[in-house]
Amino acid sequence: MKKTVRVVGAVIENGKQEILCALRSPEMSLPNLWEYPGGKIEEGESPAQCLIREIKEELGCTIEVFDLVENVHHEYDAIIVNLLTYKAKIVEGIPEAKEHAELKWVPLQELENLEWAPADIPTNNVLLSNQINK
Repeated sequence: MKKTVRVVGAVIENGKQEILCALRSPEMSLPNLWEYPGGKIEEGESPAQCLIREIKEELGCTIEVFDLVENVHHEYDAIIVNLLTYKAKIVEGIPEAKEHAELKWVPLQELENLEWAPADIPTNNVLLSNQINK
């Protein structure tokens, strides 16, 4: 049986309706695919606590965490990823790529132009369908 890994991702939006996207580095699993920044939930940590810690480590920023965007179970070859994505905003600092190959702000309607890690795609679908419904 495959191991399930619980992870969180931050959907960070700026004032221009752009979303912060992170490119996985060549050293990471799923290299050169885009994802929402975040990471593995540690024992005894809430998803929000994990996101705040991970974004501090990965991007050097402090964030505030808001509503759940999507709860995804995606089966990769070796593991099952349970990805919880949350809306978040930066309250302190400017994001810098400490672990990722690149960070970029992407307009919501252009998210589909990037090559995403498979577990992150359902979040994009929710964001884009919400955009249409506004």
